[in-house]
Amino acid sequence: MSSTGKGILADRHALVTGASSGIGLAVARGLAEAGAAVAVNYHSDGEAACQLVSEIRAGGGQAIALEGDVSREDEVRRLFEEARGAFGRLDLLVANAGIQKDAGIAEMTLAEWQAVLEVNLTGQFLCCREAIRLFREQKDQPRPARALGSIVCMSSVHEVIPWAGHANYAASKGGSKLLTQSLAQEVAPERIRVNAVAPGAIRTPINRESWETPEALQRLLRLIPYGRIGEPEDVARAVTWLCSDEADYVTGTTLFVDGGMTLYPGFAGNG
Repeated sequence: MSSTGKGILADRHALVTGASSGIGLAVARGLAEAGAAVAVNYHSDGEAACQLVSEIRAGGGQAIALEGDVSREDEVRRLFEEARGAFGRLDLLVANAGIQKDAGIAEMTLAEWQAVLEVNLTGQFLCCREAIRLFREQKDQPRPARALGSIVCMSSVHEVIPWAGHANYAASKGGSKLLTQSLAQEVAPERIRVNAVAPGAIRTPINRESWETPEALQRLLRLIPYGRIGEPEDVARAVTWLCSDEADYVTGTTLFVDGGMTLYPGFAGNG
């Protein structure tokens, strides 16, 4: 995991939010394997974040663990200041942090609604805003990439697929889609790229009940034309590509990593 030699992200410096578990952890690891120095953000699981940092360093890479709540403006500002202080600059942001608080609409509390929107959508806004401000401050410095900076927002297939019983989550991801597109449109003339990755069913702790038993897995697989559940590494590879110069002409798009879930497989054979 060298950040000083080979790799499509060599000499880049990245911040990954919500990187202590699941998809975020795999993304941080993947960026490091591609050569980037990585700031591993966590909110509550500092032990897991530090373990990942130790793993990256043991492989010859650069990494630091940074605590911070992305829904709090002051903590987001501090998070970016600490990342820049550690690395000297920042080239990549992966706004991954997200939560679920599921309930039917009649039972959903205002607190449950607000908590999900604050982390999943407001958190992305705050992180994207700070990243763009920082990229602009660095515009006259030599840079390791063709773009001035690159942002990847973690979305979901539920930016387009309705999800009964999860209105807060689906609303946050629908908002993330247009946040990504609007920011991309605004900052593209500055050579700042903004994209999203939308995972489908991925084998992570947050959705363990959907895949940990054979019965649950079979029900899930009926929604996935490709016939397997996704792994966090599937998402990490997509993010790594979007962050690289190989995707330099890509901005304002959502890359779905879902095994075909957004093909609405229930309609196969005319429904």
